[in-house]
Amino acid sequence: MVAQLPDLRALEDQHGSGAYAKRPLSIVRGMGCTVWDDAGNAYLDATSGMGVALLGHAHPAIIAAISAQAAQVITVPEAFYTPLRAQLYATLREILPGEIGRFFLCNSGAEAIEGAMKVARLLTGREGLVATRRAFHGRTLGALALTANEKYRAPFADWLPLVRRINFNDLPAARAAIDGSTAAVVVEPLQGEGGVHESSAEFLRGLRERCDETGALLVVDEIQSGLGRTGYWLACEAAGVVPDIVCLGKGLGGGLPIGLVAWRSSLGRIPRGSHGSTFGGNPLVCAAALATLHTLRDEGILLAARERGAWLREQLEARRGDWPLVRALRGRGLLIGLELRGRVTPVLRALQEQGVLALPAGQTVLRLLPPLILQPEEAERLIAALDAVLR
Repeated sequence: MVAQLPDLRALEDQHGSGAYAKRPLSIVRGMGCTVWDDAGNAYLDATSGMGVALLGHAHPAIIAAISAQAAQVITVPEAFYTPLRAQLYATLREILPGEIGRFFLCNSGAEAIEGAMKVARLLTGREGLVATRRAFHGRTLGALALTANEKYRAPFADWLPLVRRINFNDLPAARAAIDGSTAAVVVEPLQGEGGVHESSAEFLRGLRERCDETGALLVVDEIQSGLGRTGYWLACEAAGVVPDIVCLGKGLGGGLPIGLVAWRSSLGRIPRGSHGSTFGGNPLVCAAALATLHTLRDEGILLAARERGAWLREQLEARRGDWPLVRALRGRGLLIGLELRGRVTPVLRALQEQGVLALPAGQTVLRLLPPLILQPEEAERLIAALDAVLR
């Protein structure tokens, strides 16, 4: 007998891994920027499903693409050719800057980081890694070595590769750390979980220059900041910087699991059999990714996200004087962080009571990560909820 809805949370608690802190909310449906719980209550989703739903929930283009492809063929491993994968490669080549034209498809952002580490070592023959403090690049073992939070790293410290860690936006420290032994420098142009800190254009340009001097590869983690989140295909484009390797994930699949490692064509291919993925690049997720990218491009959503984000920042800035809980406001586009003068958890709970779902970025930063299709009335609703809670 199937358990009734009131019993499903207990089932999750009984059998779940314990890795996740659960909110007392069961989401059963979504449409656009709104989700509904099992009691029929509506919530503005300012999490985008953890940054995944760039086009919101149940977008018709993605539904159509998935439905049509599921009726044809769902899985084709990379040992065979398939038209959807080729079309996705061609579209990625069009939207990504410079000569980025080699692609490895996987299943998540963390997998993309793992792949980038392997690609950098294979293509340079070096072992050294440089990352920044406050960085978050994932929780798998390789990615965890780059992630700064000691809470995540400590239980596995003996298993992790060595990483030189520098302060974010500290160019002199970067120049000292990057040398002829460095395979890769890994950086987020806009840190997400680390507190929504934006890299300076000077820092990114300096990293590019130092990598060129030493032969190290510049790896840009755009898993959260890419694909229009800041109003550009890649956030690093605002600084005029073209990386050697780009990592993408989250919203690329329109809600389906996908990750991407992309690198400059002139760097060449990696050796056959040096990496692999059973589900990576399957036709179903390629169809969803194509629908996502084409919709973002053809409907002018990147520019709209940039403008909506700028308007939202202006409105929040104008109200900061009335919000004694807020210490600072940071971010770009539709990735915004409010640093609080206390813990963020009570604010997240209060916003949920106001019908808005948001995210933390550390213990004291409220992160707003709404879908890129956020409408003016929804942005106003978000501001009203913040005003009710933060006053």
